[in-house]
Amino acid sequence: MSKFTGSTWKISRRLNYSISETGKELARRKYAPGQHGAKRKKLSEYATQMAEKQKVRFTYGVSEKQFRKTFNEASKMAGKTGVNFLKLLEVRLDNLVYRLGFASTRAQARQLVNHGHVVVDGKKVDIPSYRVKVGQTIAMKEASKDLVVVKAALEAKLARAEYLSFDDNQVGSLVRVPERDEFLPEINEQLIVEFYNR
Repeated sequence: MSKFTGSTWKISRRLNYSISETGKELARRKYAPGQHGAKRKKLSEYATQMAEKQKVRFTYGVSEKQFRKTFNEASKMAGKTGVNFLKLLEVRLDNLVYRLGFASTRAQARQLVNHGHVVVDGKKVDIPSYRVKVGQTIAMKEASKDLVVVKAALEAKLARAEYLSFDDNQVGSLVRVPERDEFLPEINEQLIVEFYNR
């Protein structure tokens, strides 16, 4: 599977959107990278739709193949395709490990899952795209709770989303499926639907 290994800060500047959701990438220079980055021309309708798709794809760190597969699943579900699509991405295990505060970035969360440090309902799960169901618990393995990166991430985490619970034993769970207005407010999912339906 292909893996993006380039600079996410350059991608953020190109898309004029903070992939890490911190805003640090755009703090110094809000224009695209490169010699002509500051002289952006008006984007076509296709380019706008493509940019919106890339924002979401790089935010969750999934490959194009995974992204399209998830979109196809969402299109077969009842309700709005765009909303269903974003909800499916939001309940991925690597994303929820990041949202709970076990990791400081989604890439770090994905690595923790891949290396077998995360347990779901007490069983080791090493698949980042694993879809967490409502009521399932997420925690670090006992041996992994003392990892420096995990401790640092938990100390830096100030608040968690309302659709997640987290107790004193460092066990988190998905309380309910998140509402659309609780994550990625700047994304217009309708543009992604239009991109794939063109």
